[in-house]
Amino acid sequence: MSEWSEYKLEEIAQLKKDSWKVGDEELPYIALEHIVEGGLRLQGIGDSNTIASNKFRFNSDCFLFGKLRPYFRKLFRPNLEGICSTDIWVVKPKGENDKDFLFYFFANQEFVDFTYSSSSGTRMPRADWKFVGESKWNFPDPTEQKAIAEVLSSLDDKIDLLHRQNKTLEEMAETLFRQWFVEEAKEDWEVGVIPNEFDFLMGQSPKGTSFNENGIGMPMYQGNADFGFRFPNRRIYTTESKRLAQKFDTLVSVRAPVGEQNMALEKCCIGRGVARFRYKSNPEFYTYTYFKFKYLMNEIKQFNNEGTVFGSISKSDFEKFEITIPNQEVVEKFQNEVKPIDDKVIDNTIQIRTLEKLRDTLLPKLMSGEVRISY
Repeated sequence: MSEWSEYKLEEIAQLKKDSWKVGDEELPYIALEHIVEGGLRLQGIGDSNTIASNKFRFNSDCFLFGKLRPYFRKLFRPNLEGICSTDIWVVKPKGENDKDFLFYFFANQEFVDFTYSSSSGTRMPRADWKFVGESKWNFPDPTEQKAIAEVLSSLDDKIDLLHRQNKTLEEMAETLFRQWFVEEAKEDWEVGVIPNEFDFLMGQSPKGTSFNENGIGMPMYQGNADFGFRFPNRRIYTTESKRLAQKFDTLVSVRAPVGEQNMALEKCCIGRGVARFRYKSNPEFYTYTYFKFKYLMNEIKQFNNEGTVFGSISKSDFEKFEITIPNQEVVEKFQNEVKPIDDKVIDNTIQIRTLEKLRDTLLPKLMSGEVRISY
């Protein structure tokens, strides 16, 4: 194995500032909101026909790094040509240095923290490339860079595959729900309100003095800020749980933004920004419950326009919320047939979290040389 050598970052990487001007050809557009924080992937993409100011061009020879301090660890490796916000660095390796290795070097939390420590500005501080470029770091030779990147990329490739599978499976389940309960709805199905079909409970926040981030007590979810894909992310714990959700209960944010949806992965405390729902006749019918509320979300989200300052939906709003209630036989049949699809999404999501944890554990060790790769 080769020895690692110290370089200024500007000797290894460079910024690209190829400009795109309004009126140029239309291209896909990536802004900070399109990049999943900490996920190293996209959650959407924009279109340049809506853009009113000049942007930077990028292609697959580069990677993107969000330079605004409020957005931590927002990075993406594009496999396309497009334009991006000027709040994003377009980074390209110099010489024979490996682009993918540099991407993970920039994703390393040590580098992210260092970069934002130099940011300037009052409202939306921006990182300073001149300061960062002159900083010194140890790097392996390009061959070892490539070997390190291949290990981390193999994990990200698997994560990406599971995300794409989940997207397909969720769309399939939503299509089946719409077919069974909307397109083939029966005229004799009862019209009622949410409490006729589902048990629900509005959350209540414990005292702030009971909160901690050290895993002491029970995980507590306060609202949309804690929601991820399908399951919320553990962030805050409480030693004084008030109101609880059980594993696989459907969770809905009830304060701005109203109508974001998740599912409980475990027994947890729900704060005042969350309500939990489960099917009244059989609590095990979590698949039907989840996709019923997914179908109702457009109506529920209209409560974002309620209230004087922030949108909200109250207990009494849910109690008056009209729904169509299909007969038990159809619900049971849907649950039995679609549950395996839903359970695959659940299993994939748990596997994604395991792989992300492994990647994020390996990343700093590989970037520092604490763990070496044979090649």
